[in-house]
Amino acid sequence: MCYPRGWAELRTQDLGLLWEHYVLNELMAHSQSRQVGYWRDKRQHEVDFVWAPRGVKPLAIECKWSAGEFYAGGLAAFRQHYPLGENVVVARDVDAPFTKTYGNLSVRFEGPASLIARIARRRPA
Repeated sequence: MCYPRGWAELRTQDLGLLWEHYVLNELMAHSQSRQVGYWRDKRQHEVDFVWAPRGVKPLAIECKWSAGEFYAGGLAAFRQHYPLGENVVVARDVDAPFTKTYGNLSVRFEGPASLIARIARRRPA
């Protein structure tokens, strides 16, 4: 990621993009599936990844370098269209999973290892 973008040194704003790629790599490696999508609406609300194999409620995944950077607008917009399923923020600085509520939106914060375990439990038969 660094070479094609001409990055000789990492800046703070570069870490989020690299973190997204790391999380995507882990998702695909551990799920052994390409059923990882992305969602954005016409108003530019977005969700980094949506994992929704056939027969499983969509898992909306946001990737944040720091949990404190999370903004719930994208997940809230996604859940207006797809109300069923879980919402997860994968952050580098989360040691123990915890849940926060934003209005009527429940969001689970966890690290990548916890996300991978969640994916393994939710895999269709």
